Amino acid sequence: MAKVKTQKLKKFRTIKKAPAYEGYLPGHRSCQGCGPALCYKLVAKASGPDTIFVGPTGCMYVANTSYTCGPFAVPWTHAQITNGGAIGSGIEAAYQVLIRKGKYDGPLPNIIVMAGDGGTTDIGLQAMSGMMYRNHDALFICYDNEAYANTGIQTSPTTPYGAHTTFTPPGPMVPEGKKLYPKNAAQLVIGGHPAVKYVATASVAYPVDLMNKVIKALNYVGPTFLVIHCPCPKGWKFDADKTIQIAKMAIKTGMWSLYEWEDGEITYQRKPKEYQPVGEYLKLQGRFSHLTQEHIANQQAFVDAKLKAPGIAVQVPTAHSAPEI
Repeated sequence: MAKVKTQKLKKFRTIKKAPAYEGYLPGHRSCQGCGPALCYKLVAKASGPDTIFVGPTGCMYVANTSYTCGPFAVPWTHAQITNGGAIGSGIEAAYQVLIRKGKYDGPLPNIIVMAGDGGTTDIGLQAMSGMMYRNHDALFICYDNEAYANTGIQTSPTTPYGAHTTFTPPGPMVPEGKKLYPKNAAQLVIGGHPAVKYVATASVAYPVDLMNKVIKALNYVGPTFLVIHCPCPKGWKFDADKTIQIAKMAIKTGMWSLYEWEDGEITYQRKPKEYQPVGEYLKLQGRFSHLTQEHIANQQAFVDAKLKAPGIAVQVPTAHSAPEI
C-alpha cells in the first residue's frame, strides 16, 4: 500500500519572512475593512499553492464568488452552510483512496474548511464535529465575525451578550439586546473530540501568529481546528479603517484570547499584563451603544470568569428567562 506523503510547512518569525505566495487575490466584493477577507488572505498565504478550500455559504462565499468568478488561486468548492465538514471529509477520504490504490502519488493537499461562526457552531456544527470525530487529516477554520453577516447581521451562537443585531434589537422588554452569552467554539472541540491534538485561536490583528498557527495545524496529521477573530465593520458598526484597532482591543480587554491547545496543554500568546475594562472595547462599536452600566458590568463579570478559569464552563452572571409575549 502506498504511503501517504504529507506536506511540511515552515514557520517564520517576522512578516518580512512570510511566504511571498498569494492564494487569495484582488477582485472580490467584500466590504471595506472586512476582517474575514483579511483572514482568508493570510490563511491562503500560509497554506501555500497545494491547498484545497471548502467554503460553506457565508460572507466569504457570497462576497467572493459572484458572476462565476472568484479570488482563489487554488481549488475552491462551495458547500452548504450545513455540511462544510462533510465535504472536507469527503475530499480527504477520496485522496486517501487514490493514494491507497496507487492512482495518486503526490503529497496530500492541505484541505481547509473555511466556515463562518454559523457554519461552525450552529447550522454546520454536526458536520464540523463529524470531521473532528472521524479523524480526517484536514483543518477546519472558523472565521468568527460574530454574526450571520451576509444575510442581514443576524445573531449567531458567537454573538456577544448585549449586541444589537436584526434578531436581537434592544427595546423596552429586552433593553440589553442579546440576552445570551456566546458559545466557545474552541472549547467545543477541545472538550468533545479526543482525536484532535491541536486547537488554537487567532486574530487578524496579529498576522504572523495567525499564519504560524495555520502552518502548525496543517503540519499535524489528523484533524485540527482554529478559530480566528475577524471584526466586521458593517455588522459591528465601526469605521472601516478601525478593523485592526478593534481586533487588538478585544485582546487587551479579554473579550478575545490568543492561545494554543496542544496535547492537553494551553499556552497563551499576547496575553496582557493587565487587562483594560471591557467597556473600552464596547464603546468603539455601534452594536453596543445602547448598553447601560449594568449591562457592561454583566459583560465584565463574564469575561473575568473566563480569564480566571480557561477551559472551564462559565456561570453566566444574569438570568436568561424569555420575556413574556
